[in-house]
Order: sequence, then structure tokens, then C-alpha cells
Amino acid sequence: MKNIVVILAGGSGTRLGYEKPKQFIKIAGKMIIEHTIEGFQKNSNIDEIFIVVNRNYIDLMEEIVNKNNYSKVTKILKGGKERYESSLVAIKACKEECNVLFHDAVRPLVGQEIINECIEKLNYFNAIDVAIPVTDTIIKVNGDYILNIPKRDNLKKGQTPQAFKLSIIKKAYEIALKDPNFITTDDCGVVKKYLPDEKIYVINGDISNIKVTYKEDLYLLEKLFQLKSINLYKRNHDFSSLKNKVIVVFGGGSGIGKEIKEFSKKFGARAYSFSRSSTKTDITNIEDVKSALSKVYNKEGRIDFVINTAAVLYKQSLNNMSYDKIFESVNINYIGALIIVKESFKYLKESKGGLLLFSSSSYTRGRANYSIYSSTKAAIVNLTQALSEEWDIFDISVNCIVPERTLTPMRIKNFGYEDKKTLLEPLEVAKISLNVLLDSSINGQVIDIKVDNV
Repeated sequence: MKNIVVILAGGSGTRLGYEKPKQFIKIAGKMIIEHTIEGFQKNSNIDEIFIVVNRNYIDLMEEIVNKNNYSKVTKILKGGKERYESSLVAIKACKEECNVLFHDAVRPLVGQEIINECIEKLNYFNAIDVAIPVTDTIIKVNGDYILNIPKRDNLKKGQTPQAFKLSIIKKAYEIALKDPNFITTDDCGVVKKYLPDEKIYVINGDISNIKVTYKEDLYLLEKLFQLKSINLYKRNHDFSSLKNKVIVVFGGGSGIGKEIKEFSKKFGARAYSFSRSSTKTDITNIEDVKSALSKVYNKEGRIDFVINTAAVLYKQSLNNMSYDKIFESVNINYIGALIIVKESFKYLKESKGGLLLFSSSSYTRGRANYSIYSSTKAAIVNLTQALSEEWDIFDISVNCIVPERTLTPMRIKNFGYEDKKTLLEPLEVAKISLNVLLDSSINGQVIDIKVDNV
């Protein structure tokens, strides 16, 4: 039986304060709805995708589908004012008996296991819900007063997708629409109320399958994408595809940059590194960066990837740091990165290549004695996210690696010798970095790498 997923994107509200509905906000380099569609596009059990969207955004939705070549999207339907009206539009668009899954457009992290289990359980049940256990105490109130505190043992929080045999959900709505007091918030609720004898099987959801409702959810979603990313990129890639790739590494004289250069060359890449120590290249000098890139381009005829690992760390409080060290830190860690980015653009535009920047785990929170380093690394993350949107139309991927403590000369200089078990090996970071570059579909990702990830 055919499996059709209905992505409900009919909302027109701008509760989050953005010009467009939340499904069109960009997270990790793509619109939320793009992440959502891709989750079903890549699932081998899904045959077709219907997208129900507000009438004002049908043209935009068509552009998104065409740009990404979402081959399973067969219908883009005009949604109704209420959620149930959008569900009905999709139900009527199904011409024969099938399995139909309804999913919120703003739940972009639905797992493949959940999708597969929904479909598998439809072999035994006619209606499926997805839910996770309630962790907070739930209270039932009357105005400002508690009426009851139900036991959490029997309470769960509903998610999507919700899955049905088409005939069942269609029959439930036919009965519901005859009820003058019909009100519902989800499709399982319609089946439960109007087909009370129909059992609805509940499968376990996932805490990361969040629905974006408030601004705070966007920050959480960004972090969840980071955690998801490391699981994707730590796996071994087919590094043979590095053969004949032209790679430029700034900061490649030591540490992670050196490992990237050496490892990629083992697989046939034509890798070039530039640094103050090895080539006297100063990334804060525009002419030095221009010269480095033009030399490689004139020799190779193209540049596929540009990587910047160059950085400096002075572990010192701001009031005790000299202005020379302050300016050096800002110039190398941020201004130098901007120069590399700007001068690399024309080469990466031509090759439709990739840019990889490096931040630090210290970017998430400023700490004493790291004020300059942390703030410049936070700037790199914001730069990555902005550039990924600016350069998306040129098919240039822009991503950022955030390694935790790594055994590099800069680390040893500032912290001395530490237990190696607590540190990342530069080679492991290099491999993950190359994995990211080789996956051209990834854009705008900020990828955390921790000791327990590798």
C-alpha cells in the first residue's frame, strides 16, 4: 500500500516576530521546512509527499521544491484557516486507499526510526500516534486554582507524525463535520472522539522531535542540529572522492590544519597550506591572502575548498592584556578570517565549492581570561550562519567546526601537557572536517566535536 506523508505548513502567523511564518525561518543553513521535507524525502518507505501551505506562500513553496529537486513532492495544496481544514484538503487529495502520515512542518528533526515504525504498525492498527513521557507535573485548574493533579504514569506528550489508514481518518472526519460543536487540535483527537471503538496505538517519540513554537525553541533547535551533525560526520567517508580536489588551508603549518593537508594528500588531493610559520603568510594582510589564493589558482586552474584554522589564544584577563595582544587576537581570529572569506569568494563561486571555518567550544559562553578569544570565536559562528545564507544562491557551502580541547601546539603553549585521554587528536578532527566538506548538501552547520564523539 502506498505511504503518503502530509506536511502541514498552513500557518500564516508571525508569533516569533519574523516577516514570514516560522517554517520558512532558516536554521543550520536551511529553512525549517526544507529540513522537514528532506527527512521524508530520504526515507525509502515514503512514496509521496503532499505539502499543505498557506495560499500566500504557494509560489515560495514551489520554488523551494524545484530548487531542491524534492522528487517525492507530488502535491502542493492550499491550506485552510484551521489545522483540521488543512488535514481535510490532503485527505480529499488522496484518490485511493493508502497509509497517510500527518506531520508538522515545524518538527524538522523527526527520526527515520519513528517514520518507519509508524508505517510498520499500520500493518496491525488503523491509527498511530507518537508521544513521549511527561516529565513535569501536570495540574488541572479552574481559573487560578488546582482542581486535580493527575499521575504522570499515564500521561504522555503528543508529537507527530500521526499515521492512519486513509479510510479511517476519512470516516472520522465525515462524522466530525456533522457535529456543530466540532473542535479539534490534532487528527488522533478526531479519531478518538468520533470513532471511539478504534484503538490508537502509541509509539515512543523522541525528545529531539521538538515543535518550534517560541523564539527559545529556535536556539534549542540550533543546538540539536549541532548534536545531530557530529553523529553524521564522525562516520568514515569515502575519502577517495578527495582525489584531485584542490584545497587551500590557512593555518596549515601545525595542528588541525596540518593534519587536514597531510591526510587529504594521502587520498590524492592537491592541498596547499599557508601560515606565518611555514610560508610567512599573514592572514591579516590582504595582499598576502590574495597572493596565496592566486598562486594556487594559477597553478591548478580552480580551488574547491578553502579552510581557515589559523587562530591565536592569549589566556589572560582583558585588563592585564596589552593592546598589542588584543589587536593581534582580533586581527588574526576575526579580521583575518573575514579577509580569507572575502578573497575566496570568486574562486568558490566558480567551483561551487566549500568554505570551512573553525571556532572553539568557548564561543558558547564568555569566561574569565578568555574574553577576547571567546568573543572572536563567537563572531566566527555568526559569520558562518550569515554567509551560508548569503552564498547559498551561489551553491557554496559554508560550515564551521567547533572542536573541544584538542592536542595542538597552541593548546600545549597555554595549558602545558595534559592527559591525552581528555583531548581530541588533531587527525580525528581533520577527518570529520573533510567529511563535512565532501558533503556538499550540508550548509550553515556549526558542528561540535567532543572527546566522547570520536
